[in-house]
Amino acid sequence: MPHDTVIRPVQPGDLDALINLIADHAAYERATVDRAHLRSALPKHIFGDAARALILVADRAGDMIGYLSAAREFSTWNAADYLHMDCLYLAPSCRGDGIGGLLMKAAARYAADHDLGWMEWQTPDWNTGAIRFYERLGAVAKSKFRFSVAVKDLSTGEPEPACLDIA
Repeated sequence: MPHDTVIRPVQPGDLDALINLIADHAAYERATVDRAHLRSALPKHIFGDAARALILVADRAGDMIGYLSAAREFSTWNAADYLHMDCLYLAPSCRGDGIGGLLMKAAARYAADHDLGWMEWQTPDWNTGAIRFYERLGAVAKSKFRFSVAVKDLSTGEPEPACLDIA
């Protein structure tokens, strides 16, 4: 692992480089992102007292070469909070240098410091390199599907549930 790589929290001056890495990550996973939306919406979630997300970056001699994003979540089955890792991405030229492990260890330290008992995440089933990396860390895969639906698509239409009173 190169000795000049530093793992640190993202800073406001990192925003453009972070968005570039996020876009590269999305492209790697066969998706796209709206850079303009990220530029306007992301800061309120990652900076300041109301920040919801943890973003750690890998900085090598002033160049941002990777990032990890995560947030505190709650498990009903365990009645406990845990750290959900949303993204871990390294520039292709920096993979295999031990930097992914450093990012994961920094996230684990954050979780331990905040009384979060474990970390969870997902990766595409075709990303065999990531799967091997996570298994080498001692992570165990869970056999589940990940679903998503737009709230507006699910919350509108008939019939209205008779017992729904959550306002």
